Amino acid sequence: MTDQQLAERLQQIFKHLHENPEVSWNEVKTTSYLANLLRQEGFEPHTFEHMTGLYVDIGKGTPKVGFRTDMDALWQEVDGQFHANHSCGHDGHMTMALGTIFLLKELAPTLPGAVRIIFQPAEEKAQGAKALMEQGVVDSLQFLFGTHVRPLVELQDGTYAPALHHGAAKLFTGTIHGVEAHGARPEQGVNAIEVAAALVDGLKRLWIRPSQSASIKMTQLQAGGTSTNIIPGTATFSIDARAQENETMEALTIGFEKVIEAVSLMYGAKIDYQVDAHIAAAQVNDTAKAIMKQAIIDVAGIENCTPEVVTPGGEDFHFYAYSNPQLQTTMLGLGCGVTPGLHHPQMTFNTDRLPTGAEIITRALVLALQQVERSEKK
Repeated sequence: MTDQQLAERLQQIFKHLHENPEVSWNEVKTTSYLANLLRQEGFEPHTFEHMTGLYVDIGKGTPKVGFRTDMDALWQEVDGQFHANHSCGHDGHMTMALGTIFLLKELAPTLPGAVRIIFQPAEEKAQGAKALMEQGVVDSLQFLFGTHVRPLVELQDGTYAPALHHGAAKLFTGTIHGVEAHGARPEQGVNAIEVAAALVDGLKRLWIRPSQSASIKMTQLQAGGTSTNIIPGTATFSIDARAQENETMEALTIGFEKVIEAVSLMYGAKIDYQVDAHIAAAQVNDTAKAIMKQAIIDVAGIENCTPEVVTPGGEDFHFYAYSNPQLQTTMLGLGCGVTPGLHHPQMTFNTDRLPTGAEIITRALVLALQQVERSEKK
């Protein structure tokens, strides 16, 4: 396949994926499209009985090296209507994964081992990585790579970073159980709104070392009905916690639990809560990063290889290394002129960079296979 043929085919694939977005855990048609395309290429994709997503192996033997892409779109308002929308670049990530598969197909006879390409569902829910780990999809891997398109504020169009240092995030939801009362008899009730206000005040008193980037705040609160003369006894809330390091997130979590306990005791209210999502901060492996850097230099030139990027956003990809510290991981940062920004309903980027991204990923996978081969010969 020539460079021009690869570029034209990837543009066609991207167009289809972009125009057919599906939200987390509902990537049914996307999974079917990918599986059928892979079968047409002569592969045997592995799907799952009770969930979306798939993976495919290329080469001989047990896969020791892998690449993971996400699949899901966001649900957001676009031009006045809510619908699924690929505003985080997952359509581009899947396109690069397929481009990598096409390139690896040509290299298969010379590969020193097998590669696993993983199409992961539910990244936006921060649930897909855990689900795939429970399926044993990454158990045999020593290296796992990922990628993400980047906004202009982080990477210029046509430049590439060997690592992305995403931050950690936790999303809590909960219910405050107070006591309803007449508005004229507040002493007979436990006002759930006042309890929530005390939670907000307590969260503001959680101190983290100034050198550590972190925040925790209430982002949703619902309480009371249509009558304004009733002390509300029940309220539901959401808490968004962010930290650049996993250790800092652990400290925030402990602090949050103490605030819940103290406010509950102070007001005599029961406060239930749960963790709806936990996104681990990046744990970039030096060897994996060095491999990705060399791949960027080999494909795009040293002048287009940038330093690694530290970004406040979260990425479910990092849960793989968080749960399995022996897994060597890094993510390619793809500078492709994302504008106005990630998750913006009108987000767009330079899709001409997708073939280069596929070539860099392919090169990184080959270099990682060679690294594994050298290690096993020692």
